[in-house]
Amino acid sequence: MADIIAPPREGRATGQDVAGSDRNHVLLALMTPTFSMILMTSMMRVALPALRDYFQIDVDLVAWIVTAYTLPYVVFMPLFGRLGDDLGRRRLLLLGMSIFLMGTVIGLLAPNLAWLMLGRAIQGVGTAGFVPLSMAIISDLFPSNQRGRALGTWNSAGPITGMIAPLLGGLLVDHMGWRTIFVPVLVAASIALAVVARKVPALRGNRNVAALRCFDWGGVLLLSATMVGLLFYVTSEKITGVTSLQDWRLLGATLVFLLCFLWWEQRQADPFVDLSLYSPPSFGLASIGASIRMFTMSGIGFVLPLFLADVYNLNAFQTGVMFMVHAGALLTTMRLGGQLADRWGSRRPVILGMTVQAATMTYIALLPPHLNLAWFVAGIVVHGLGAGLSLAALHRAALGQVPSERMGIAAGLYSMSRFAGSSVGAALSGVLVHQGLNRGLVPVDAYQIVFNVLAVVAFLGVILVGLRLEE
Repeated sequence: MADIIAPPREGRATGQDVAGSDRNHVLLALMTPTFSMILMTSMMRVALPALRDYFQIDVDLVAWIVTAYTLPYVVFMPLFGRLGDDLGRRRLLLLGMSIFLMGTVIGLLAPNLAWLMLGRAIQGVGTAGFVPLSMAIISDLFPSNQRGRALGTWNSAGPITGMIAPLLGGLLVDHMGWRTIFVPVLVAASIALAVVARKVPALRGNRNVAALRCFDWGGVLLLSATMVGLLFYVTSEKITGVTSLQDWRLLGATLVFLLCFLWWEQRQADPFVDLSLYSPPSFGLASIGASIRMFTMSGIGFVLPLFLADVYNLNAFQTGVMFMVHAGALLTTMRLGGQLADRWGSRRPVILGMTVQAATMTYIALLPPHLNLAWFVAGIVVHGLGAGLSLAALHRAALGQVPSERMGIAAGLYSMSRFAGSSVGAALSGVLVHQGLNRGLVPVDAYQIVFNVLAVVAFLGVILVGLRLEE
């Protein structure tokens, strides 16, 4: 227990050195940065209609309030994971939490939209380390037969927070303005920083600062350029003035960056992205599945508050209730999904979860306009139940065959794939709604276009991933 209270120097402890009860303490500590991250994300979703009205901006630009956070979040994930393997995962996690705090302060004090987006971007850089480093630490600490349950428990911090944060965010937005949502995040992140510093041991890493000099920064730049190019293509109207999804120059540049990245990485002695990680099919398939799952989750998370405000005239607190219901459904099945994955293997929970997501998106898309809200709530509940089942199973499938010394970069790449889907989901949803409204559609029809697209993508996930995933 002493090693947990006063963490050892980097590289001195391993997962086997930490007793079972102490592992649970570490697991709980690692849930605190996730709490602060989800607190921010959940309250920001509820605040989107208020931000749209406050800054008088179109829906596709509202999506950039989300994308300004998710883009650096996605780009820096594998960097944190890779550097964590060399420099120590705990050290990098604490650095990320400090950066997140800086971005939160900027968001709180932002005098205009540009400063708000800057604060969101800095938050995204900081939180990029939360998921891959926490996953790597947990996977290092827990044996394979307990890993699914541990990851499911850690993931439960998301929906638990998601049941509280939307209500709090709605009250703050309705009565004190959107800016005040940053205050509880600032408090929670400060507490999380103290808890992680005290309770999480330094498991691996050799303080190999010299590794920074020979680090594959070229790979980092090329991968970042690929991700930025893709999102700029999806939202090109705000970037180049060309209709979104139709600026073929940006798509061409994205493909060139991707090919250059693959060529570069194959010629590096110590590549930023070791492509051999994808040789076990489970890692690549789980990464694609997680990306599709987050695409649908992010799409509905972006559209839901705007849909409820424009179609049902709900205020921020009432919208928060809807998010609370969805988070409660997620929580109900999230830990169960991890337990089923440990017992049955990952394939069946993934198929079941993604099929339910696809079916409920289809159901919501087919609901008649202005039907009683209870029918919509039923769809949200069932969607949450399905989404919760597949999460820990995908985590387990992705990292189950990865050696411990490469766990950081593997978790970073997997997390990058997940949240790349999140970035594209929010951005594309904003573009589709904006284009629908520009064509003269009434709001409910414009939003139903998004629900239909999300349903199609989720069904593709079942076919491309679920049916091919190994047990």
